Amino acid sequence: MSEKGMSMRNTLRLVAAALLVLAIAGAQSLPRKKRLLCIGETKGFEHDSVPYAMGTLWKLGNETGLWETYIRTDTELITKKKLDKNAKNLDDFDAVFFYTTGTLDMNAEQKAALLSFIRDDGKGFIGGHSATDTFFDDWPEYGEMLGGYFNDHPWHQQVRINVEDRDFPATRHLPAQLTLTDEIYQMKNFSRDKVRVLLSLDTSSVDMSNPRVHRTDGDFALAWVRNYGKGRVFSSPLGHEQQIYDRPDMQKMYIEAVKWVMGLTDGDATPRPRPMGAATK
Repeated sequence: MSEKGMSMRNTLRLVAAALLVLAIAGAQSLPRKKRLLCIGETKGFEHDSVPYAMGTLWKLGNETGLWETYIRTDTELITKKKLDKNAKNLDDFDAVFFYTTGTLDMNAEQKAALLSFIRDDGKGFIGGHSATDTFFDDWPEYGEMLGGYFNDHPWHQQVRINVEDRDFPATRHLPAQLTLTDEIYQMKNFSRDKVRVLLSLDTSSVDMSNPRVHRTDGDFALAWVRNYGKGRVFSSPLGHEQQIYDRPDMQKMYIEAVKWVMGLTDGDATPRPRPMGAATK
């Protein structure tokens, strides 16, 4: 090969090596995609929509490219301990989603790790539908973190919902009112002094004489947010029905909720009083 040919080959090799170095450096500089751990363990009532809800969150993360979803039906990864066999732990995630019921298989270390993950590490938690029907009698700190506990569901029908906060990222796309069909929870150990309510029931759309109604104030929150230490919490008792997760407005709500609890967007979670006339807007 001529001297000129050798020189050209060496130049091409140098260029290829430089491009490889730049590609590696560029890949290393890219931020890691956020990770959402979805837990669907049930130790109480079996909801048919649990896998549907988790699959929807996987789909939304994949379509938006904002987060990766790890789906589990156990709580093994809820820990700060190092796990073997390539298993992740809470240090590998940015938020946790619970669509759960009953007393889950979590020991004292796991419970402390979950609260610390949110409160001290500044990570996120999303409670879907029956997350408020989880650790019902044996872990009050969980209910405090989440904002309240399930206290029966007086209605399962078409209802009207008031959108109380149209500035918050998860609900700003919604109209002042919306109509949907779902199972409607009421809460206990719940106070607007600790959470910011986003959605609430229009009580004129239901029978308030139902004997299963326990709240005397007529205040039925259906989505709320709160700051918990350094972390962020979003909860919505909606979602018993699979069709809830097919609605574009509800999918948008969950996309923005995940973004908010992961710190990708900002939104005011300051508690505020119930608006005048909110129940029958």
